Amino acid sequence: MIKNGKIVLIGCGNVGMAYAYALLNQKNYCNELILVDLDIERIKGEASDLSHGLPFAPNKIDIKVGNYKDCFDAELVVIAAGANQSPGETRMDLIEKNSNIFEKIVTEVMRSGFDGIFLVATNPLDVMTYITWKYSKLPTNKVIGSGTSLDTARLRYKISEKVNMNSKNIHAYVMGEHGDSEFVPWSIAKVGAEDINVYLNEDEKIEIENSVRNAAYEIIKQKGSTYYGIGMCLARITNAILGDENTVITVSSYDETNEVFIGGPTILNKDGVKKRVYIKLTEQEEGKLVNSINTIKKAINTLEII
Repeated sequence: MIKNGKIVLIGCGNVGMAYAYALLNQKNYCNELILVDLDIERIKGEASDLSHGLPFAPNKIDIKVGNYKDCFDAELVVIAAGANQSPGETRMDLIEKNSNIFEKIVTEVMRSGFDGIFLVATNPLDVMTYITWKYSKLPTNKVIGSGTSLDTARLRYKISEKVNMNSKNIHAYVMGEHGDSEFVPWSIAKVGAEDINVYLNEDEKIEIENSVRNAAYEIIKQKGSTYYGIGMCLARITNAILGDENTVITVSSYDETNEVFIGGPTILNKDGVKKRVYIKLTEQEEGKLVNSINTIKKAINTLEII
């Protein structure tokens, strides 16, 4: 695969543009950003608006409007297209609408001759990542979903608030479905090098976990949709891949044992997924993981996929 720092972003709504803006504002490995969307006039404006900020950006990015043909030599295709979650909807409620959209998108991308890495941001995330893999027929290491990276960021922020510690020193993860069955393996959580139980009691852990699980619902109720947080997560995942970082991030990657894409600590580098990191969980946590796996499988089984 050509290493050229070229990214094609498909879907330039709130999430897509939050990602593009996050890329613009941090040092990264993107040299060329192609915007693809049904609303051509609007993304012409988005490309111009972003480009006008380049004099103050940490590195130069060539930002252009394009189409699916531009995917042929891209290192990374990021899909943020699809219907958004509305107040009262779960992520799983979007499955039929977005699976139909994805069949068309992935087919068009592959028709271009694309052989890079897919990064998926559309809900229901784990199902859409699976669909992308199925329709692209790419190796599993080349298909990645944003997974529970945002949920993990929310968890670390919430813990840092509670214990008055920099969130960068909170070492905890959210695993499983990016959705209602996600869970926190508290048995491995730490603040610095200390066990989380030194800082939080059981009631506080339950309160934080519920707050993280319901964060999207609260934000959607307050402002209609979430996008800044996921934009930052997508930019972080992008840097891990294009920068060949061998960094652990809780993305949705392929679990060979269970044959699903699901959120968990995963090492990312220039090849996409280097490997999933399998952690020793408690019996209760294993049960929650199995529940999450079954939730994703049940959703996939409602679809007709080639």
